[in-house]
Amino acid sequence: MARELDVGAVHISADFTPYGIRRDHAVAVALGDVPLVPTGSPYAVAPGRVRKADGKPYKVFTPFRRAWLEHNWRPPALTSSETVNWVDPTGLDCAVPIPVGDDGGVDLPPAGEGAALSRWDAFSDDGLARYHVDRDRPDLDATTRLSPYLKFGCIHPRTLLADLDNHRGDGATALRSELGWREFYADVLYHRPDTLRANHNPRFDAIRYNTGATADAAFAAWTQGRTGFPIVDAGMRQLLAQGWVHNRVRMIVASFLTKDLHLPWWWGARHFMAHLVDGDLAANQHGWQWTAGSGTDAAPYFRVFNPTRQGEKFDPDGDYVRRWVPELRAVAGMQVHQLPGVRPPGYPDPIVDHAVERKEALARYREV
Repeated sequence: MARELDVGAVHISADFTPYGIRRDHAVAVALGDVPLVPTGSPYAVAPGRVRKADGKPYKVFTPFRRAWLEHNWRPPALTSSETVNWVDPTGLDCAVPIPVGDDGGVDLPPAGEGAALSRWDAFSDDGLARYHVDRDRPDLDATTRLSPYLKFGCIHPRTLLADLDNHRGDGATALRSELGWREFYADVLYHRPDTLRANHNPRFDAIRYNTGATADAAFAAWTQGRTGFPIVDAGMRQLLAQGWVHNRVRMIVASFLTKDLHLPWWWGARHFMAHLVDGDLAANQHGWQWTAGSGTDAAPYFRVFNPTRQGEKFDPDGDYVRRWVPELRAVAGMQVHQLPGVRPPGYPDPIVDHAVERKEALARYREV
């Protein structure tokens, strides 16, 4: 396309992931004399810019967030149809065909910048004020649902941060902090590209994992939402149906995989990346390590989520579970998390005893 249009330069948004860096280098080489110009990035502050006084990167989120806020960022770029002379690519020999394929029945959100801005406008009007209170409730539509749009660049974090400056209160503060987590994980991956697939803390390389046919069967049950733990199964089925999972539930299912089933975090991270429409490498890989205890700023290894208690606390009426696990729709209220008595037809018994596996997980963690 650059040759056919006789362009003077190719402009891109800078990519800081290991793959993105390799790809952009290959493109620059292929362009030859045509310069490849990285402009801006998908972050408010490009990874690598926020550093400690001694020039070293941050390894803990709270001081990073403080420095990130002090660093600040430019206001959003404003564009209009008059700023660029657009070329219609349909008549070009080099036009890239857009495949129309099977989405696998996944209920994807509407695409594009307009959809992103509409969602943001609606959320900032109706959900932002209570975001800090309701964001852990998967039964409520209380999160921004902007992660796919941020991942694909349909909306820029500087747009959100600029709008947040017009809002006061704990909701705006909490959302600003969540955007900070996204920037923090991108910074961590930039400095430690090995953590894409390896533990940030190498001490955890010695953890004992389950192996063999039993481990494979447990993993299959987890991916299919057939573990017998309602909140876990609801989350895994939501992933398959929507390509998205509520953040609280992501932590619950990740804890279950790593600490109840004793399976490697990267098994779960790979499954998530295969299905998430908002699959962001830095956030996904380091979010999994946070739960597994092996990452930077990780949850303490002794924090093992009890899936039943988590369900009761964050889905108190059971509406989230009943939505995604139809076998349980006849079970009323909070009972859907404990399922006293005979289990409904078609719904499996628990594949593990949480109390037993919690003790086993703690024993294995203490070994390292």
